[in-house]
Amino acid sequence: MQNSILDLKVIATKIRIDIIKMLNKAGSGHSGGSLSCVEILVALFWEKIKRTPENALDPDRDRFILSKGHGVPALYAVLAHRGVIPYDELFTLRKINSRLQGHPSRLDLPYVEASTGSLGQGLSIAQGIALAGKIDGKNYRVYCLLGDGEMQEGQVWEAIMSAPKFKLDNLCAIVDYNKGQIDGYVKDVMDIEPLVDKLRAFNWNVIEIDGHDFEQILTALDEAELVKGKPTFIVAHTVKGKGVSFMEDNHEWHGKAPNDEEAKLALAELEEQLNELLSQKMEAK
Repeated sequence: MQNSILDLKVIATKIRIDIIKMLNKAGSGHSGGSLSCVEILVALFWEKIKRTPENALDPDRDRFILSKGHGVPALYAVLAHRGVIPYDELFTLRKINSRLQGHPSRLDLPYVEASTGSLGQGLSIAQGIALAGKIDGKNYRVYCLLGDGEMQEGQVWEAIMSAPKFKLDNLCAIVDYNKGQIDGYVKDVMDIEPLVDKLRAFNWNVIEIDGHDFEQILTALDEAELVKGKPTFIVAHTVKGKGVSFMEDNHEWHGKAPNDEEAKLALAELEEQLNELLSQKMEAK
């Protein structure tokens, strides 16, 4: 691991601060599901995919598909912190003629692998890319992040059924299992449990983790690379709105951006968390 767990926590907190600032400036967007997937994205892009301006379009690059396209503010912030897009561009989110649309558009921003946001399609796209890699003899890996509400879509289960058939051990799916969707709690809208048992029954290698624990995330990603003959599905339990107390586990923040006062409160919490982490870093030196 190139970065310490403490380093990754600092990066994740900075990403959350940027998400709040972006959504506040845009006046619209999805807070809850952007905040819940931050550790997953940071672990991927700092320890596995390691996207840089030089390799962002390399044909042999590892791929990442954000199937839950509404969570794209988190991905944009990650790309900015990796230097792939200009940092100041983050604050054009959802503006007319901006490359940073409310859902990722590959036509506007080639650094995203697919235009997503019509829920249920991302895993199929990821499976196709993984299958192409196998056919072409490539060594790249394909990661796909889904939402839990999205897993109510039938197309997701078609991909879940077919990926093991083709022995796509270069494919790793991750579900951001924050238990909430726009209409309420997932279990009340259309329960997807027993999720782990279902995925194992479809012949996936399944790993269940705390999606905010970097050690667990990185261990799971390492294990996925070692599994041969079948794809891996990581069930990452997360908290919707993670990091901001009044947003946490509150589905009302699924598709809502903070106003100026709410943003001020959220940023105060996150900056306090950041300062505490930076103090820990100083003490560790």
